[in-house]
Amino acid sequence: MTHDSLPTAHVRLLLLRVMSIAACALALGCASPPVPVADPGPAMLSAEQSNDVAIHALGLVGTPYRYGGNTPAGGFDCSGLIGYVYRLSVGQATPRTVARMAAFGRPVPVSQIRSGDLVLFGAATPSHAGIYVGEGRFVHAPSTGGEVRLDRLDGVYWSRQPTQVRRL
Repeated sequence: MTHDSLPTAHVRLLLLRVMSIAACALALGCASPPVPVADPGPAMLSAEQSNDVAIHALGLVGTPYRYGGNTPAGGFDCSGLIGYVYRLSVGQATPRTVARMAAFGRPVPVSQIRSGDLVLFGAATPSHAGIYVGEGRFVHAPSTGGEVRLDRLDGVYWSRQPTQVRRL
């Protein structure tokens, strides 16, 4: 090895070390666990899908109430009615309890409610829910001994309840 080739060999060795370190860093970066991404929730329904939900809900008016029920043949409770309608109308699964529905979809101001939106009633943790069908009305399964019915949000009872709206 001549005296003139020494710097070139030294540079090559240095370059080889830097490339080795860079390759290791790249491999480690690729092997790191993925960064969790917040769940965006369900996709927003189109206006047509929202209307389909409302029409399907209206078609179930008169179905008997049954606690834990989630089919027309067996009857419905409020969350069972919502789950059934959304699943069959638009293929969307919904939480089985009203409390969990309070965190499902996206909140909407009551002033911007549209057909197909969920209406939830109750203070801190909602205890009842229905499907808004337009013109100030909603479909819900109210209580034991009753049946799925159409009520008004501005009715004497419902207008006094804390209400929130969720859009899927």
